[in-house]
Amino acid sequence: MRPFGDRLHDAVERVGNPCVVGLDPHLAHLPDEYAVARDPSASRAERARAIGDFLCEIIDAAAGKVPAVKPQSAFFEVFGADGVAEFERVVAASKDAGLLVIGDVKRGDIGSTAAAYAQAFLRGIEGQDPRTLCDSITVNPYLGSDSVAPIVDECRATGGGMYVLVRTSNPSSAEFQALSTEGCEGGPALLADRVAGAVERWGQDLVGDSGWSSVGAVVGATHPDELARLRRLMPQTPLLLPGYGAQGAGAADIVGGFGDGLQGALVNSSRGILFAGKNQPEKHWKDAAAGAMDAMAAELRAALL
Repeated sequence: MRPFGDRLHDAVERVGNPCVVGLDPHLAHLPDEYAVARDPSASRAERARAIGDFLCEIIDAAAGKVPAVKPQSAFFEVFGADGVAEFERVVAASKDAGLLVIGDVKRGDIGSTAAAYAQAFLRGIEGQDPRTLCDSITVNPYLGSDSVAPIVDECRATGGGMYVLVRTSNPSSAEFQALSTEGCEGGPALLADRVAGAVERWGQDLVGDSGWSSVGAVVGATHPDELARLRRLMPQTPLLLPGYGAQGAGAADIVGGFGDGLQGALVNSSRGILFAGKNQPEKHWKDAAAGAMDAMAAELRAALL
């Protein structure tokens, strides 16, 4: 399979925007027709099936509009094995719709455990339907390079990709990520900058014909002042930018994360798209979600081109 970085480049070119729809099915916000998902008297399978049905409708609306979707595994895992089955159904539906899938799983461990996580989401086991596997996953690097190396190896073997957490969008991220590493080998720098340098090194031999690596980085759009600096530290690293929309970042905040035109980053929106119908009661929720995707794509194109 072609490297993830090249497939991502082509997907953005094909649809003409760098949007990614976060598939985070918050139970409290689901449309009324999927209310069984929050009904404690319903079976676990019924509740899991409802979130899968909802997201498959979102995927149908997203097909041809955006390059990628990002299902958040935690919302599925709360329903146990039934939820995991729905995660795989949503991944397969996304693949069938021509969308790249970034599994938001944030795994991080060492040795054989890290390798098993990588296999679970990128390679699978013998006989598994390849449509149920992700194109890329999110990775927590806190345990160090030996927790990341097995996943890099899996990306190299399968053509998959990964996004390493570097500077996340949540308010308390600065507690650790903005700490100075003064006194460490190599001189003082923010911890996030240290991780950024490692990400660029990890992905150096996975740079494809497009000029982008298959090893990416998560950098919050809520940190626009830092975004341009981190882009300079990772010139061949595709970025995943959460924080747009409901978390407060706008189109002007993401510009520093991009390379040439629309390339170099994906901008994620979850609640602002999935639940756009809450603020537009005159529209069917699916039409409102589709309209929110169109509006986001137009806003980003206007800022980047």
